[in-house]
Amino acid sequence: MATRTRSRNGSLTAGLVLVGLVVLAAVVSFLWTPHDPVKVDAVHRLLGPSVENPFGTDKFGRDLASQLMVGARSTLYVGVVAVGVAAVIGTPLGILAGMAPKWLGEIVMRVNDLVLAFPALLLAIMFGAVFGADTLTAMVAIGIATIPSFARIARSGTLQVMSSEFVLAARSAGRSRLTIAARHVLPNISGLLIVQASVSFAIAVLAEAALSFLGFGTRPPTPSWGRMLQESQELLTGYPRLALIPGIAIALAVLGFNLLGDGLRDRLDPRLAARP
Repeated sequence: MATRTRSRNGSLTAGLVLVGLVVLAAVVSFLWTPHDPVKVDAVHRLLGPSVENPFGTDKFGRDLASQLMVGARSTLYVGVVAVGVAAVIGTPLGILAGMAPKWLGEIVMRVNDLVLAFPALLLAIMFGAVFGADTLTAMVAIGIATIPSFARIARSGTLQVMSSEFVLAARSAGRSRLTIAARHVLPNISGLLIVQASVSFAIAVLAEAALSFLGFGTRPPTPSWGRMLQESQELLTGYPRLALIPGIAIALAVLGFNLLGDGLRDRLDPRLAARP
């Protein structure tokens, strides 16, 4: 029991530390960066790590550490907005599907399955071709692609809550569906939604990096981890650190949000907490 508890706490702690580092880098970048992240300096291009440039410089002479810090902003910005859009739209749809008559719930979920058939990257590329490639397009596309996940989780939790005795008592007392949804369903599925938000954030981080790598995400000169990878391709053999540094940053951010989701799931799910 103690070993299992330590494992759960370890996942949560590790996730909080990694996510905290990304958030700290983004917040500090608003106040200070070692150098101007978008300043081109041909004289100091491709420098190795030093005290002045902790991670060295890229092929344009820009400081990699400064780019990483400002790139964390874009990563979190896209993740927060995309997950927010998905949660705000997907959660009510899932609750509606769980509380509405069966035929209406089936219609909602079949439409949900239709949206699920379009991956975030494909949807973002389509949006980029129609509306233009930029950060807003990427956020909207990732958010729409993530709606089905929230809808499914919300519906599953709603069905469980609706079969509970306290909801049956509320229905017998004449409470409206809206009141039951607000007072009983939403508070009891909030833990599931928090975990889903953490996992979806990790997916959004990967999607944003991939879109920027393909040229459908954050536009230059704004730093982006995905575009840092893209710009390092031609120098991969001679200067592998140019790809390793943003690649490790993406991997740690995704790992952090996944560990955070696992830790929150173990902490918030009473069935897992009760296991010996």
